Amino acid sequence: MDHEIEEKKVEKTLSWREKMAVEEHEKLSPRLVYEIIRRDGAEELDRPTAALIFSGIAAGLVISFSFVFKAIIASYLPTDAVWTDLITNIGYTIGFLIAILGHMQLFTENTITTVVPLFKPFTFDKLRAVGRLWGIVILCNIIGTALASLFFLTTHLFTPDIDKALDELAHHVGSFSATQNMLKGIMSGLLIAALVWMLPSVSNKFLLIFFMTYLIGLGDFTHVVVGSTEMSYLVWQGEASINDYLFTFLVPTTIGNIIGGTGVFTLLIYGQVTEELEQKHK
Repeated sequence: MDHEIEEKKVEKTLSWREKMAVEEHEKLSPRLVYEIIRRDGAEELDRPTAALIFSGIAAGLVISFSFVFKAIIASYLPTDAVWTDLITNIGYTIGFLIAILGHMQLFTENTITTVVPLFKPFTFDKLRAVGRLWGIVILCNIIGTALASLFFLTTHLFTPDIDKALDELAHHVGSFSATQNMLKGIMSGLLIAALVWMLPSVSNKFLLIFFMTYLIGLGDFTHVVVGSTEMSYLVWQGEASINDYLFTFLVPTTIGNIIGGTGVFTLLIYGQVTEELEQKHK
């Protein structure tokens, strides 16, 4: 109580310009961040099917730049140097920067954004809406990545050195087992969910996206959309089967991303703010 009285006294001594400056730099509380994400998620759930389709395909196409620019940088560097991955994974961030800053539908973002509106109150209509959005977005992301990888293979767009680097990156992703893809996918899902959670609180969104996705690449964690570009690249070449793509990569990685993004991060965040939300609505 004394603390509140003291705060009011201090506020009275501030000019309106000083008050505005304080408000601009005031840290967003977890409850406010939760509310921002909830509103964004509710808007996404109401988007027309056509908008989701075009946005999802666009995200699949542009996320392929993560695969391409990582390979381009790798083609200029020695393959046996211990520091090579520190440089090549700068390229891994490019597709994420374009997709997220461009407000395109990327499946792993939706493992937190569209799940938050499910709570308070939970309804089966909301659950169906989430299932509809997830299904459309993941399918369209995959279509976009398949088209991008086919374009890279059939247009002779790159030099032989870059083609070799693309091939090596794709084979590296294709070497993971289903279990590895799921476990690595959990880590990737956690980092993407943490990125989405932090975005409303930061002014430099570019740097945050760059740093978090750089860590995903550096940690060699599996992301279902970027990895889909790399795996479909192998499928088009005939060096991986549809069975490998679906059951070794796609399904386990998707499950891992959902566990990390929704099953761990989102539920823990909800537990963090649920008491505050209940008090607010009393």
